[in-house]
Amino acid sequence: MIREFCNIKPEIDPTSYIHKTAEVIGKVKIGKEVSIWPGAVLRGDVEQIIIGDKTNIQDGVLIHTDYGFPTTIGKNVVVGHGVIIHGCKIGNDCLIGMGAIILNGTVVEDNCIIGAGSVVTENTRVNSGKLALGVPAKIVRDLREEEILQIRKGVEHYIEKIKEYRTGHPE
Repeated sequence: MIREFCNIKPEIDPTSYIHKTAEVIGKVKIGKEVSIWPGAVLRGDVEQIIIGDKTNIQDGVLIHTDYGFPTTIGKNVVVGHGVIIHGCKIGNDCLIGMGAIILNGTVVEDNCIIGAGSVVTENTRVNSGKLALGVPAKIVRDLREEEILQIRKGVEHYIEKIKEYRTGHPE
């Protein structure tokens, strides 16, 4: 459901897909070919949330902000099931693994993977091209080329899912 909050309506590109059970509230700007899946909540009632082109927000994701901490997610990002993203910046071409938590003030640069179940604590910086894992998340190594390609495949998979959901069947 798309909801206005304090006279501010979400801005959603018409090429994007919002599942009917997702909640998009207030100061939210959604780019082209973005998909937001069942049970996801994007709550722009404090600061702005920006979602870049071709990003997918999977089932049960919670995206929120805090005073002085807007949330920006770049282009071509895969946000796995059950992730919590709060008041941070995520660059382009990243994968945020299922159940990960990313807290206020964090910056995840381009081409990164945050592993499933990891907790990225406040004001952490994950430099470009890195894999971060654990609780709290630590950088463990550089990404391999095949991992970067897998992110791209995940992005394309969800763009195809938009088409399937709009037509009721795969092309």
